Amino acid sequence: MKNIIILFTALFSVISFAQDIIAQDLRVSDYVEGTLLLPNNKTKTVAIIIPGSGPTDRDGNQNFLQSNSLKYLAQDISNAGIATFRYDKRALTMLKKGASEKSINAVRFDDFVEDAKKTVQYLKRRGYEKIYFIGHSQGSLVAMLASHKDVTGFISIAGAGRTIDEVIMEQLAMMLVPKEMMEKAQKTIDIMKTGKTDKDFPPALANVFNLPLQPFMINWMKYSPTEEIKKLTIPTLIINGTKDFQVSTNEAALLKNAQPDAEYEIIENMNHALKTVESDDKQENAKTYNMPQLKNTEGLAQIIIDFIKK
Repeated sequence: MKNIIILFTALFSVISFAQDIIAQDLRVSDYVEGTLLLPNNKTKTVAIIIPGSGPTDRDGNQNFLQSNSLKYLAQDISNAGIATFRYDKRALTMLKKGASEKSINAVRFDDFVEDAKKTVQYLKRRGYEKIYFIGHSQGSLVAMLASHKDVTGFISIAGAGRTIDEVIMEQLAMMLVPKEMMEKAQKTIDIMKTGKTDKDFPPALANVFNLPLQPFMINWMKYSPTEEIKKLTIPTLIINGTKDFQVSTNEAALLKNAQPDAEYEIIENMNHALKTVESDDKQENAKTYNMPQLKNTEGLAQIIIDFIKK
C-alpha cells in the first residue's frame, strides 16, 4: 500500500489504498454507512453491494465469520473501472451508535429495502447515471424490492427463489430435525403467516424462532422472490455456485424460470462465501467462511463486470 492519504470531513474520510482507486467512507443516512471505491476514470457507473442475513458488515463479515467476500468483490469490480459502494447492515450501524436492544429488535425487513432505496438516491445526487444492485443471499431480495426507475440493472448472487419460511423448513429437514419438532415448527410458521407471533415453539429451535425476531421474520416471509423478480423490467443477472449448501442452484433455477430474460450463471465449486471449494465435505466448505485471506472464486467478478459493461 502506498500514497495513503486520510482526509476527515463531517461526513466521510478518504483513503487512497492503491495507485488508481480511492476509498471514501460515507454516511448515507442515520442507518447507512459504507465504503465507496472510486476508480480514477471518473466513471458514472456504480454498483451497490448489499450483504446477506445476520449482522453482516460491508466486507461480508460477522463477529466469528471473517471471509472478506464482499470486500474482495468490490475491489475486483472497481479495479475494472466501475465504482462500488458497500455498506454495513442497519443493526451494526445502530450498535455502533449505542442503540438499545429494543430499538434494534424493532428493525424490519422493509427497513433494509428503504436503506437500499436511499442509497440509490444518494449516489444519484452524487452524479452517478448508471446504478446497479448486487445482492448477496438475503440482499438479493432486498435489491429486488428496491429496484425502481433509477436502477439500471440487478444482480443476484446466491439469492433464494422461495419465501424464507419455505427455506427454513427445508434447512430444518436437512438437519434431520425429528418429525414432531418439524410439525411444531410448521405450526409456528403458519401462525406467523397470519401476522401473529407464537410463544409455543420448540425450545431447541429458539435460534430460529426467537420471539423478538419473529416480527422481522413475519415481514420478510410475505415476499416471494419469484413473484418479485417477475416485476423487474431491468437487465438481470442470476449467479449461484455449485458448492453453496445454504442456497442451492435449485433456488437460482427458480429465479431464472420466473424471469426468463435474465442472464444465468452457475459457477463450478463456488460456495456461499464466494470461495472455491473442491471437496463435498460440508466441514471443509464451512472453514472458508472464516478464512479472510482466501480470495473469491476466480471468474465471479468478471461475470459481473461483463454484465455491467454491456
